[in-house]
Amino acid sequence: MAFRQGRRNHAGVRTCDRRRVAPAGQSQGRARTVRHPRHVAIIMDGNGRWARARGLPRSMGHRRGVEAVRAAVRAAGELGIEYLTLFAFSSENWRRPKDEVEELLGLLRHFIRRDLADLHKEGVRVRVIGARDDLSADIRSLLEEAENLTKDNGRQTLVIAFNYGARDEVARAVRRIAEKFAAGEVTLDALTADYLGEHMDTAGIPDPDLIIRTSGELRLSNFLLWQAAYSEFVFLPCLWPDFDRKAFEDAIAEYASRDRRYGGLSREIAS
Repeated sequence: MAFRQGRRNHAGVRTCDRRRVAPAGQSQGRARTVRHPRHVAIIMDGNGRWARARGLPRSMGHRRGVEAVRAAVRAAGELGIEYLTLFAFSSENWRRPKDEVEELLGLLRHFIRRDLADLHKEGVRVRVIGARDDLSADIRSLLEEAENLTKDNGRQTLVIAFNYGARDEVARAVRRIAEKFAAGEVTLDALTADYLGEHMDTAGIPDPDLIIRTSGELRLSNFLLWQAAYSEFVFLPCLWPDFDRKAFEDAIAEYASRDRRYGGLSREIAS
């Protein structure tokens, strides 16, 4: 897992370093090329720290974070990424102060109302993963509107993880299967890993090839635990509002240097 130390800006915050860093045990000159990632998932972290470093309220960090979201979606389309998943709001984020939660929900409303038409025009399909039963009616309606309007688009899929937690996702999938089993609709022999995957929120979406996390934290934070079994990870020191196209390109270049073996031998060793 590569981690760029980065440089510090005038505010003392680490920025996304432009230097390429080879994975451990591999030199720059011996980088192995793999396919361009089909699916990139991003843990967007660091809005609050970005604001604090500048003496601004946390709300300003979240607003600048939305601008980084727009830039990331645009860059993903231009870079040929078929699926982009963004961790927008976790099931644990409800524990934050009420005013901050309201700010985040307001930004979601604003993003969908402002950007949905443009996403639709660009051929982007919107999928939302996460629990919805306890969401307010207006939020559920917005999410459903985004999905229904764009359901036939095929150029790119934007997956928004909202009120999402990976352990909760697995539990909900197991409950759905248990209900089918109790009703006699499925037998024990059918209960395979693939069958469980078909009941996840991400059913029909390929597992992420690359997972990026900003802010320098080195953990998944309950994000796509099932789907990340063979994902490559790139951890960036920059805070999310500073994430730009160059940082995106650098993360993809890092991914391209990896040797993905899925438990087997590398092509170099096998040959």
